[in-house]
Amino acid sequence: MAQDPTHELLRRLADGASMAQLEAVPADAEARRLARAVALRAEDQRRRERELRALVDTARDLAAARDASGVLDAIVRRARTLMGTDVSYLTLFDPERGDTYMRATDGAVAPSFRSLRLELGVGLGGLVASTLQPWWSTDYPHDERFEHTSTIDQGVGDEGLVAICGTPLVAEGEFVGVLFAAHRARHSFTQDEVALLGSLAALAAVSIVQARAHHETETALAALSIGRASCRERVSVVV
Repeated sequence: MAQDPTHELLRRLADGASMAQLEAVPADAEARRLARAVALRAEDQRRRERELRALVDTARDLAAARDASGVLDAIVRRARTLMGTDVSYLTLFDPERGDTYMRATDGAVAPSFRSLRLELGVGLGGLVASTLQPWWSTDYPHDERFEHTSTIDQGVGDEGLVAICGTPLVAEGEFVGVLFAAHRARHSFTQDEVALLGSLAALAAVSIVQARAHHETETALAALSIGRASCRERVSVVV
């Protein structure tokens, strides 16, 4: 007896069949439409689970990195891996100069790019910094929404970057910097990709602030230890 096409569709759906395999079943159009919808929802759920596990792993890695440099390197490395981009990089805010400067990169090779500074409001990163909102571009070199400068365009061109997404690092209301993910070819960033980079940025901002606090505490304790030693020497001389 011939198998009911609807049953075959359900069986393939349960087995995690591809869209092409589902479309090959001679079921009616409505049944195949519903099967596609269920398959897409299942794949979306699996993707979200993978991203959640990756974020948990990232939080663990960041917690293990005690020094600021280690935290920054871990952030850009994870961002590049999870976003699947060619390059990931991070700029930090310089309150004295009022701009951001390149602090950590993964996948970048051009010296001019690795030494860039971005004024607030200038370029994609500068706009992220001034608005504290994520911005992204499918083709940054030709995107007229952003204020281009010869220095920034030179660095981006030397690195060969085309599609760029940046999101702000903000912790306890403090602007820390900007986290970027970039491709060397045109790419349309999805809302899910922007949200994932935002989640990474949130973890990164907290970790950076904690690393700074840890460093400041160690510095203060070291100074206190030196002060106590000096006091003991003076007391011993008096006695």
